[in-house]
Amino acid sequence: MSRLEIRKAGDPVLRQIAEPVKKIDKKTKNLLNDMALTMYAANGVGLAAPQVGKLTRVIVIDIGEGLLEMINPEIIAKEGSCTHIEGCLSVPDFDGEVERAEKVKVKFLDRTGKSVILPAEGLLAIAAQHEIDHLDGILFVDKAKALVKKEEQDKQ
Repeated sequence: MSRLEIRKAGDPVLRQIAEPVKKIDKKTKNLLNDMALTMYAANGVGLAAPQVGKLTRVIVIDIGEGLLEMINPEIIAKEGSCTHIEGCLSVPDFDGEVERAEKVKVKFLDRTGKSVILPAEGLLAIAAQHEIDHLDGILFVDKAKALVKKEEQDKQ
């Protein structure tokens, strides 16, 4: 396993739409492993493949309840609305207030190719929506109602 470079806002790869995974092979599994290592090393709760320069529909999430690996994730149901402060490993200098669905159902394949439908709420729902946006070339700053520079937050 190896740590990958996290691409920052301004890198054109972050604005491209990722391609679906057609076959879960060793390359896909290695990418999942490397992405998890990279996310943990950066103290993140989620990471999408475009953030490490790979235009494939793969994300990893860990909100403190164990690693979730999602291949070809899609949101199949949304419910409610909530607003939270979000940050992003690709936009390290800012946090933003973003409105998202309060609850979602995410359909994806796990690393064995098994289809999973995961109901999610709270931080998991937010992280899933945030990371799936990355697969479509969307950054949280595009949806933020307000942005705050992190160094200004620290002074408060």
